[in-house]
Amino acid sequence: MLFHPCYFEVTRIQNETSADTQSFSLPVDLIRLVAITMVLMYHATTEPYNSAGMSVGQYSVLWWSTTVYWSLVLMGVPLFVMLSGALLLQPSKVNEPIRVFLKKSLSRIGIAFPFWSVIYFAWDYFVNHVALSVNYVVQKLLSGGAYYQFWFIYLIMGLYLITPILRILVAYADRRILRYLIALWFIAVGVIPLLHLITGFGVDENLFVLGGYIGYFIMGFFLIGVEVKSKTLWRLFLAAVVWTIIGLLLRAYPFHYLGQYYFFAYTTSANIILATVAVYMLLSKRPRNWPGNKHPRLGRLVHAVSVNTLPIFFIHVIVLETLNKGLLGFKISLIQINPIVEIPLVTVAVLF
Repeated sequence: MLFHPCYFEVTRIQNETSADTQSFSLPVDLIRLVAITMVLMYHATTEPYNSAGMSVGQYSVLWWSTTVYWSLVLMGVPLFVMLSGALLLQPSKVNEPIRVFLKKSLSRIGIAFPFWSVIYFAWDYFVNHVALSVNYVVQKLLSGGAYYQFWFIYLIMGLYLITPILRILVAYADRRILRYLIALWFIAVGVIPLLHLITGFGVDENLFVLGGYIGYFIMGFFLIGVEVKSKTLWRLFLAAVVWTIIGLLLRAYPFHYLGQYYFFAYTTSANIILATVAVYMLLSKRPRNWPGNKHPRLGRLVHAVSVNTLPIFFIHVIVLETLNKGLLGFKISLIQINPIVEIPLVTVAVLF
């Protein structure tokens, strides 16, 4: 077996209780499939490369390809957070004892985290030729994990710690309170930084105590059952993607008379929030058991990916770098293949 028992344990982190999932109205498997595919494509676009020696045409194709694909898939992690909120904040779970919930949730991460940390420290040492030391390992573990995708585990642990509090809020608060909370979060993480970017005037960070991904977490539950026309959601998504592309373009070509780069494409920026909400609500319109009984093979494939999204999330960087570096005797790399083709190709290859 490739993954040892840890592999099978971590696959259950996002499946809190199978009984709840069975009666859940959202297409959980579909949302997870889309989210993990977005994460893989995002990392496929961020392969490091050296532009020296490239012609203007080659660099232009590379830049536009990575920029457009990147802008289309930045919603991957926020989608995971929204789905986790929808699953974990169900009012039926409000009476679950805090100790039981935390023990169940954090103990699973406690198995996965050290297992994959050892794997990636070994990868760093043997493949990337990084000199390991006690200080290096400790600093990495304290500041984001063994490798760059590990920050997501710290995010998940933080959300687990606050979940018992948010369950009470969601179960007993009027929806107007939740709407107010989401609005405050959106202003804090999406509007204020954008105004600061445009005007140069900042707002004291103590004015808004809400930040990070908590808004996504609450919105995942709040938006269940909310109906918006698909046409409107598609327009919102495309507008947000264009906004992101323009932001990246302006970052590459600074407007000196404005005195700064107009780059705004973080996962908690206004454009990405709007795009994520649009994707989440579009996917929510699909049947819970999508694709249904008419396509059993596709259904089994989607479910297989869904229940293994966390181990896929852990291991995909090793597979991606193996292909990029040519460790198997061949390369699937941005500088070896036209990036318009390479990015979706390597995404599918890594997924499977």
